[in-house]
Amino acid sequence: MRLFTGLDLPADSMESIERLLARLRPTARLKWSRPANLHVTTKFIGEWPEERLEELIAPLRTTPGRTPIEIAVRELGFFPNSRSPRVFWAGVQAGPGLAALARETDERLSQLGIDPEKRAYSPHLTLARIQEPVPLDQLHEAIRGMPSLEIAAFRADRFYLYRSKTGPHGSVYSKLAEFPFTHP
Repeated sequence: MRLFTGLDLPADSMESIERLLARLRPTARLKWSRPANLHVTTKFIGEWPEERLEELIAPLRTTPGRTPIEIAVRELGFFPNSRSPRVFWAGVQAGPGLAALARETDERLSQLGIDPEKRAYSPHLTLARIQEPVPLDQLHEAIRGMPSLEIAAFRADRFYLYRSKTGPHGSVYSKLAEFPFTHP
């Protein structure tokens, strides 16, 4: 099964992002993300045998406790750049706690043979994928016309292990385990 860890978005943040997507979707023919799939990835794991799931969950339970992380979703951009974009994203800004969580998750899972991240951690929400060149002038114009790029804010107090399952209408994510920041 295909797995990753990440933060869930609370309902009010999801509503803000849904309003943003409703405004931007008509401006470009992109492969837009389903709002229910939006999350902040902390570690992409990849394929993992289902019969070894508990072996993977055990080190995640040992992630050090921490205070809740203040998250702000703001700014919009493109990976790798706006000239030849492949991903349209919303930026995620947080204090050092989010990067520390990503690093600690990576360290624990690398002990199981999961490849450690080679790139710097760059938290974001993938709003759309761009599979072929399409005109983006209207999208850029809509972004410039927005009164604010302050999209949402929330406090994360736990992270999750997710399963990604490909279906006929795209990927479907389901939570397999929950890891509160404060351990009992």
